[in-house]
Amino acid sequence: MKLIARITQPWSGTVRTRGRIGSLIEIRSGIHPELTGRENIFLNGTILGLSRRDIRRRFDDIVGFAELGRYVDTPVKRYSSGMEIRLGFSVAVHVEPDILLIDEVLAVGDESFQRRCLQRMDRIRTEGQTLVFVSHVMSDVRRLCPRAIYLERGAIRMDGPTEDVIRRYHRDVEDADA
Repeated sequence: MKLIARITQPWSGTVRTRGRIGSLIEIRSGIHPELTGRENIFLNGTILGLSRRDIRRRFDDIVGFAELGRYVDTPVKRYSSGMEIRLGFSVAVHVEPDILLIDEVLAVGDESFQRRCLQRMDRIRTEGQTLVFVSHVMSDVRRLCPRAIYLERGAIRMDGPTEDVIRRYHRDVEDADA
């Protein structure tokens, strides 16, 4: 995920992507703790390729989705981890990425926020954008992914229709527990 998001460079080989990539891989990835929520929105929007005008146009939607309201001008270092994740996710989805990378970070948010995130990811996927979703929550994988890849220690264990991959994953977990 970090290679696709251009956070880390590969030791060998190449990773090619086309289009705008929005990512939420770690709670604090792309968030600067000394900056306010507002400043982070503008910083991340710019990094992701938006003009200041585009960011201003989307600003209220980003703040509203993140439910930051009166805290938008507070330094992020004073935010709870839940507030940080809401800010990061909101920016990532509102830049209208061609590829959205999400890695298990939704476990931090409350149930209401998780539901809104899943709805947003569902919409992104149905609108034809690429969604790369990493999770151990099989109900979410089942809901969002027509195809799944089961990784174990960085190697592909299985790639195929989601239900088949989930069955294999559950079988392997049961075998390991036995």
